[in-house]
Amino acid sequence: MPRGGWTRFAPAPTGYLHLGHVANAIWVWGVAREVGARVVFRIDDHDRVRSRPGYDAALIEDLAWLGFAADRGPTRHSDDPMPYLEALERLRAQDIVYGCDCTRTTMAAWAAANGAPWTGPGCPGDCRGRDLDGPVLRVAQGGGHETWMDGAVGPCAGDVAAAGDVALRDRDGNWTYPFTVVVDDLREGIDLVVRGRDLLHATPAQIRLGRLLGRPAPPAFVHHPLILRPDGRKLSKSSGDTAVRELRDAGRTAADVIALAAAASGWSQTS
Repeated sequence: MPRGGWTRFAPAPTGYLHLGHVANAIWVWGVAREVGARVVFRIDDHDRVRSRPGYDAALIEDLAWLGFAADRGPTRHSDDPMPYLEALERLRAQDIVYGCDCTRTTMAAWAAANGAPWTGPGCPGDCRGRDLDGPVLRVAQGGGHETWMDGAVGPCAGDVAAAGDVALRDRDGNWTYPFTVVVDDLREGIDLVVRGRDLLHATPAQIRLGRLLGRPAPPAFVHHPLILRPDGRKLSKSSGDTAVRELRDAGRTAADVIALAAAASGWSQTS
């Protein structure tokens, strides 16, 4: 992993911080400390449908209560729309952006007819060849694999278009996470990405997209273990999993919460 540089902690304001976020914060600040990196606190508000000002304020309050202090931020996607528009134009100049009208129903119908989900470049509707305006915008990133050495997992490789071409803008007009995270990491100079293993599969497409946007080498990646529910699923804000403020109200201290999340996610000073 690189010495120095920048990493980020980037929760979305679509719910309250829960133990999974605390685990990520422990790993972000812990790895940053070990390699001498600095931390950007980024509030990932690209989803205008589900983001709420109250959750935004709660993220800031809960992170401060836990004692995590960023070197910069909070920054937000909504601070400046221009980087995303400029990135879109850079991709358009390469003639690889196209409109798509495929829906979940389209994807499900294709999977039912073919006995497996869509995989590889393109989309089931062959939208790139139909000269559509949208409503979804996708980028033709090509096929093949990307490889990287993960700081927690080891050697990794994956298909760039495992689930088809990446969407840049959804049908509600929101920039998508795969697009905004790459643009934000570029504009904020992020060279170390520390996040949960639920995003391991998304890394090949993000590495390729970064290259298409002019990033010659990807950031270093550390994909840490997740805190899982008893049924094996990851913790989720939408399903009402234990929130930091609920633990506070129950009398837990910040040290208690951090120790619980650290133990559950496998963090140690030698991780």
